[in-house]
Amino acid sequence: MTEMTDFQKAFLAKGTGQQLFTQKEFDEALYAAQLEIMTIATETAKKAVLTEREECAKLAADAGHAELAKKILTRLENAKAEAVPAVSADS
Repeated sequence: MTEMTDFQKAFLAKGTGQQLFTQKEFDEALYAAQLEIMTIATETAKKAVLTEREECAKLAADAGHAELAKKILTRLENAKAEAVPAVSADS
């Protein structure tokens, strides 16, 4: 990383003196960003759990535990069905 120039240091320390947005606008934008981050984190965690279950089922099947693999896959399919509700014909 390069060293900052005196102008850059002064600009960062003092800014332009102009208010770019209100505190309320900042708070609203921050809240929206936090919601988006939490949504992405939740979806990523769900995908990770589903992937882990798939791999566990493969390991169980490869180890000769077909019944265990079947149970894991059944739970996996149930979890997927709960995570993504089916669209009804009425909608």
